This record gives sequence, C-alpha cells and structure tokens, in this order.
Amino acid sequence: MLTLASKLKRDDGVKGPRTSNPASDSTRRVSIRDKLLVKGTCKVNFPDPNKLHYFQLTVTPDEGYYQGGKFQFEIEVPDAYNMVPPKVKCLTRIWHPNITETGEICLSLLREHSIDGTGWAPTRTLKDVVWGLNSLFTDLLNFDDPLNIEAAEHHLRDKEDFRNKVEDYIKRYAR
Repeated sequence: MLTLASKLKRDDGVKGPRTSNPASDSTRRVSIRDKLLVKGTCKVNFPDPNKLHYFQLTVTPDEGYYQGGKFQFEIEVPDAYNMVPPKVKCLTRIWHPNITETGEICLSLLREHSIDGTGWAPTRTLKDVVWGLNSLFTDLLNFDDPLNIEAAEHHLRDKEDFRNKVEDYIKRYAR
C-alpha cells in the first residue's frame, strides 16, 4: 500500500539533499494541510496499477468522534478531469452528518457547481480532495448543513448517544 508519507520521503530522496538557498526553502515549505496528511491518517491504494484513474483512500482519524475507525473511499478521476471533479464514494458504512450510510458525500469541493464559490475549479488538485475527505472527520465536520439529516439531528438531540452510535458503527463497519 502506498502511503503519502512514504511517497514524500521517496520524492525527497530522489531530489537529493536540500540546498541552503532561502528561495528554495520557501518554495518547499510544507503547508499545515500537508503535515496533517503526512501524520499517517491517509493512505492511498491502487487496486489495479494499470488504472491510475481509479484508487482507494483510507482515512484513519486520530482525533474526534471517528478516532480509531478506518474509512475507505473510492476515487475515480473522469476523462474530463481537471475541468470536473473526481467522483468519490465512501465504501465504509458510517454515522456522519456529511456522509450518508450509502456512501454519498457532502463536500463542497466535490461539487462541479456551488453557490458559495468553494466548489470544484480546474486549479484544485487530488491533494485537495484527499485533504477535504480527511477533514470531514475534524475541521469540516458540519452539523449545520448536513446530507444525513438524521445524524445531524441525533447530534443536536443527544451528543453522548450520537458518540455511542458512531463508536458502534466503527466497531461494526470500520475496523
């Protein structure tokens, strides 16, 4: 399984030692987002090495409600990429306000057209998609604009029972 952390290490080894040139240091500076991905919460797997347009992402949150679960996503990059976003589906059954139990995902950057201007744009990358999916378990967890209304209302009604149901789903489906 290819992990982002190992890929970054491999890429650094190929490029050779870092120079002390301040310009190159500033262009190579790692963003907060990339540091989060390198923590090991995301792993990429290519089931068929001949189909690089189809891959799977495993997100293993290390904090929050979903800590301890392993959540699988399938990502398919269409022929019209980068003019249209990749198609993403959650393969793991989950109790989440922004992901339905059948795997549909509410993440603005995956929308081709969005009213708020945060949808897909040709300047976005697959790294943005990975970051967005990872963030659905922390920063982008949104109870105010849910896709799974029942999960959001459950959280509003009883946060402790919501947490218990999430933990039950992790034990049953996300190990």
